[in-house]
Amino acid sequence: MSEALLRLTATEFTLFLRDKVGPIFGLFFPTALLCVFGNIDFFTDPANGVDGQPLLYTYTPILVGFVLAMLAINTLPPTLASYREQGVLRRLRTTPIGPAQVLGAQFAICLATALVSVVLLLAVARLAFDVPLPRQPFAFALSALLAALALIGIAVVVAAVTPTARAANAIGSVLFYVMMFFAGLWLPIEAMPPVLRHVSEATPLGAAVQALSEATAGDWPSAWRLPLLAGYVVVTALAGIRLFRWE
Repeated sequence: MSEALLRLTATEFTLFLRDKVGPIFGLFFPTALLCVFGNIDFFTDPANGVDGQPLLYTYTPILVGFVLAMLAINTLPPTLASYREQGVLRRLRTTPIGPAQVLGAQFAICLATALVSVVLLLAVARLAFDVPLPRQPFAFALSALLAALALIGIAVVVAAVTPTARAANAIGSVLFYVMMFFAGLWLPIEAMPPVLRHVSEATPLGAAVQALSEATAGDWPSAWRLPLLAGYVVVTALAGIRLFRWE
């Protein structure tokens, strides 16, 4: 990583911290949700869960997906769209930094924040509520990484096709809630009707949550889940490169 990119990432990270809302939601809100669920008898009673396990065990991978989607879909599109709207990217294009490094800095901040938030979530789940750690840690990490890259790609596409930060924020919010529905936040995937379950498994976040759940249980994700996520990464990256406008 070049010195210019490191300095730019540090500057963008400072701006990210000054926002206050982003860091608080990105780092602590998913863990706060876990704590709320963990103190509700319905989520901790094995009789209400799947395969004799508390429902909280099922919701932990879903909250990991929540972290990734929130940081990518709710943070990147308005930030990039506002930079374009305000002419920041146009001005940077004439400097040695270049707009591509602006994207790289945003990606680095998003991934780093997601990593800290996921580690915090899993640590609290394990220490406070006795939720088992992933039994296939490599598969879990790979699934989370592919999901994060796919969601970041979607965020770049949203930023590319929206003219203003306000529009990017609105579209990102709609996408976030739709994807979280199919990830099982409000209705567990196992409880969905067959049609919705198939749709869920075809979405990036639905496939990611299923892969994370399988890795948590000690199984390698089903053969098609990781290739599906990798396919989303490639398609969204190509679409983002083709559609993104710097000014």
